Amino acid sequence: MGIYLVSVAAQDWSQPGEDGYGDVAAALDTELERRGLPPYEPQEAVREAPGWFEEKVSPSMDGFVALCTTHLTDAELSTLLDWSVLVPLALEEEIVLPVGTAYSGDETTVAGAARVLALAERLAAAIALPVDAIPAGENLALSLWFLEGEAERAAQVWPGPWAEDLDAAFYVAFYLRAAQYCLRNGCPMTYS
Repeated sequence: MGIYLVSVAAQDWSQPGEDGYGDVAAALDTELERRGLPPYEPQEAVREAPGWFEEKVSPSMDGFVALCTTHLTDAELSTLLDWSVLVPLALEEEIVLPVGTAYSGDETTVAGAARVLALAERLAAAIALPVDAIPAGENLALSLWFLEGEAERAAQVWPGPWAEDLDAAFYVAFYLRAAQYCLRNGCPMTYS
């Protein structure tokens, strides 16, 4: 059990009801139209590894939040952490929709993946995260890499500030990989 960040398939994005995100999709399209932007349509097929994006939110976030408050403004911290849906759109600011999801209450906050990626990249640079050593693509690869000891072994090969708090490093990698996946595959991400 727990909370997972997952990619949303195109057919689930437009499907109404509890198994889909049709209400969120419709509200987002309405808001995009109000702003003079075209509607958002996720891409049909995942172009990278088979499967989908899925990572478990499990380690403590205390060190990560401390890292963020050191390197990000309050507005940037909000951009990075306060969304409930991530989309591969160039949004200047988050969009708050009057539609709830299972993990967002009565409102859904939508953020653009490019802004989240830029913030995650800044944090990765600040802690010298060995990005090339960290897995991407396979379901739960990142979670397992950190939880099953691979990160500790990698810290011996690539020492640096990232290895001082592996929980914080996990969340930097978590947001980095989620935003990259969202942009590469043209699909929304949400918590499940």
